[in-house]
Amino acid sequence: MNKAKRTRQYIIEKAAPIFNKKGISGTSLSDLTKATGLTKGSIYGNFNNKDDLAIAVFKYNVDNLTRFFIRGINNAKTYINKLLAYPAAYRKLYKTMLAFGGCPILNTATEADDTHQMLCRLTAEAIEGWRKTIIELIENGKQAGEIRRDTDGGMVADIMISLFEGGGILSKVTGKDDFMMSSIYHVEYVIKSISNGAIRPLERS
Repeated sequence: MNKAKRTRQYIIEKAAPIFNKKGISGTSLSDLTKATGLTKGSIYGNFNNKDDLAIAVFKYNVDNLTRFFIRGINNAKTYINKLLAYPAAYRKLYKTMLAFGGCPILNTATEADDTHQMLCRLTAEAIEGWRKTIIELIENGKQAGEIRRDTDGGMVADIMISLFEGGGILSKVTGKDDFMMSSIYHVEYVIKSISNGAIRPLERS
């Protein structure tokens, strides 16, 4: 990595928690110069503007979160345990994520849905990618005989993502861990309920 790329990466890493906590509109140039120790010219010599930096930061934050999930998935031996790697990751990450400002996907979605078209699109793509990975694990689990064949992978993915993000925002707003811990528990329950031999499959009402 050359000096220019190292400087760009340094700016992204220092700006990441600021954007995640304050959002695009709440992050000022003085916040960025203070965090990086660089001048305005140095920052905007590497990025076209604040929006350009915000996009790079979002990709960096999502990549870090995704890599953490993937490590857990790759280390698991069965597809049920690969799915359980998600709630296990949230148990480990939850406190750190709160200190970092919360889930970058949820934070960006909340701010960008009506205000920033590019970030809104990138957030939607991150959610769809996450959903696709869960569905693929479920389909592979069906083929391996670990997961009930009548399981609706899309519904399970939607429930998991909604519980994680919903529990996260409620705990962040109220300052109570119970919401997130309850969400993690219920995600685990959902995953175990689709294992082959479980009492009942998930069904659409």
